[in-house]
Amino acid sequence: MEKDSYVNLIAQYGDMLYRIAIVILKNQMDAQDAVQSTFIKYIEKSPRLASRQHLKRWLAKVCTNICIDMLRQRKRQADLHIEDIGAIYCLEESSGIFDALIKVEEKFRIVLTLHYIEGYSVDEIAKIINRTPSAVKMRLKKGRRLLKEIYEREMC
Repeated sequence: MEKDSYVNLIAQYGDMLYRIAIVILKNQMDAQDAVQSTFIKYIEKSPRLASRQHLKRWLAKVCTNICIDMLRQRKRQADLHIEDIGAIYCLEESSGIFDALIKVEEKFRIVLTLHYIEGYSVDEIAKIINRTPSAVKMRLKKGRRLLKEIYEREMC
């Protein structure tokens, strides 16, 4: 692949990967590292993928796995101010939702982010996180309930 192709790839998918990483890792520097590692892995592996949709899914899966590995490796979590996430998503009026989302347990936060923010289907998420579609549906259901509880608790 030529240098211009990599630049186009980064321009096309960089923001999506960063949004996934920032919600999972809750740390801007780590999120940037995860995105960079994702593109490095793409360059190293040079996977032959059938379509752009396969490429997008492959990148999201690799990024998610890298983030999960980073969470396992670090002992402490750095706090991310919700204002930073609001700026990233340009949704100041929804900052309460993102504040609550950050407090949801990781396994639920990942599926909620992939489904509601990035627009992945249940089947696509199942492939990304190596779970069954049924498990993803259960995580979405429980994640929505937890998100609602946290949001309502903080808004009162």
